[in-house]
Amino acid sequence: MSALAKRRAGVILRLGAVAATLVVFLFPVYWLVTMAFKPQQEWAPTEGQIFWLPHDWTFGNFRRIFGGSATGDSGLSFLISTPIDALTPILNSLVASVGGTALALVIGTSTAYGISRFGAGGKVLPFQILQLRMFPPIAIIIPVLFLWTYLKLFDTLPGLVIIYAAITFPFVVWLMRSFFDEVPREIREAAIVDGCSELGAFRKAVLPLVRGGLATTALFVFILNWSDFLIALVLTSQRVHTAPVFLSQIQSAATGQEYGSQAALGLILIIPPVLLSILIQRHLVRGLTFGAVKR
Repeated sequence: MSALAKRRAGVILRLGAVAATLVVFLFPVYWLVTMAFKPQQEWAPTEGQIFWLPHDWTFGNFRRIFGGSATGDSGLSFLISTPIDALTPILNSLVASVGGTALALVIGTSTAYGISRFGAGGKVLPFQILQLRMFPPIAIIIPVLFLWTYLKLFDTLPGLVIIYAAITFPFVVWLMRSFFDEVPREIREAAIVDGCSELGAFRKAVLPLVRGGLATTALFVFILNWSDFLIALVLTSQRVHTAPVFLSQIQSAATGQEYGSQAALGLILIIPPVLLSILIQRHLVRGLTFGAVKR
């Protein structure tokens, strides 16, 4: 076999491997999208038939999860004991996720800067903070439940915001600490020489240089909070339902789990992380010390 033929064979094998990987990872997304537009007789067939693509495309599942009726869409009919309205759970998730992310970023970024620049806590403090994540949430959620009940934070949005911030705080500290370590110390010193206070040097000189890291950390933490199921399931009851918990409870008396409505809601829940990624993408690719003096 010639060298050219070997190179072509190698390219074909690599493309085949990439294609197979894409199929494996993108198939759940494909199934979610198609399921969201299928009528009931296609996502819950009585004869075990599999519909790889919707034969009768419908928006009834989307109307259904926002309190509308799906009757009349290609025979789509439900025997529902209670109406579905996903708007309130979606708003609850947004408030809790955004609030928890913002609180964790404010406290975690300040802590990370103190550790990176001033060695606050010595070598022990960073690992003590990391210990907050050494136990899985299922191991600590019951004591937190009793504590939240005593503090009257159970089944409240402030309670979710606080616990989300506490859970993601270690991630913020360790991620932002690595970004601050990349910023030359001369920048902070030059800002202080120019008349800035410590807070002013942090806000005006150092923080703009880590915008990329801050955006990356914010996206990572938001996705963790937005996709949480266990914490919201245990720490909420009737007043505050988040979207992931609500999604698992969409049922009907006729069909049990409403997979079409669940897929429609799942498709909607993908939108906020994607939009956030698009909004901050220009910050994600910036150099951490763009325009600064390298060490």
